[in-house]
Amino acid sequence: MIMKNLRSMALLLVAAAAISGCERNAVQLIAGPVTGGASVKFFNFSVGSPAVNFYLNNVKATAVSSTSCYALSTLVDSLKTKCLSTGIESTTGTAYGSAGNGGSGWYSDVVPGQVTLQAKIATTTDKGVAISNLQTNVAAGKYYSYYMSGLYDGTAKTAESFIVEDVLPAVDYTAAYVRFVNASPNASPMTLWAKDRTTLLEPAVGGEVAYKAGGTFKGLPPGSYDLGGRYAGSATNTFSRTAVTISAGRIYTITARGNVLQTSTMLLDNTANW
Repeated sequence: MIMKNLRSMALLLVAAAAISGCERNAVQLIAGPVTGGASVKFFNFSVGSPAVNFYLNNVKATAVSSTSCYALSTLVDSLKTKCLSTGIESTTGTAYGSAGNGGSGWYSDVVPGQVTLQAKIATTTDKGVAISNLQTNVAAGKYYSYYMSGLYDGTAKTAESFIVEDVLPAVDYTAAYVRFVNASPNASPMTLWAKDRTTLLEPAVGGEVAYKAGGTFKGLPPGSYDLGGRYAGSATNTFSRTAVTISAGRIYTITARGNVLQTSTMLLDNTANW
């Protein structure tokens, strides 16, 4: 499964030339995205869930480690075989609150059409059990974010999930773009507000967003912001995060995650799409 960073495919080529890693992974990285493919990001935002690996049509899209294959000549034959076929899987997976593709604009490529998205337990206990499944259609040239969400049911071993399209604006190197996604299962529809810590101006970032939905990207001047997710008619933040740096030429998704009845789980996640 190929991953690409929208900001600089050129950096991938430089990195690939500098690393004598797992041969299969190196070829995939150099090859670039699937021609005419769709692109998907993955998030584990299901409260109480185990760490997972994400799959697209039963092909692993996250958590294949190339670092384990760095010195291929020193590996025993069984590990060499894995490096040259599937890669060596990370044993940690994507934990709650984390992005499967990382936070710097990476996406996994997939052939467009109907896809089955799954999250499978990565840890030793119940390893490989699929705890979320979602069938959907993805279109060529479009970008998506897949969220494992809700409150994890440890008895049934199930989690909720949803997907939103990332309708990315044209990059503006004098401004940033931000949108809001609501992945909190028991939160009411919210609006994201962004308070500029220098000017103290506080615009709304789009309108209200319900659970399992995402707003549109809105331009903001670069700077440092205090962010708040608020219910309609309220001046009090239900979700908040302070001193978030918004840089020019970047595109961000701010996501509310967590159980509103359990404060320790609540956070506004900040992940770059570009």
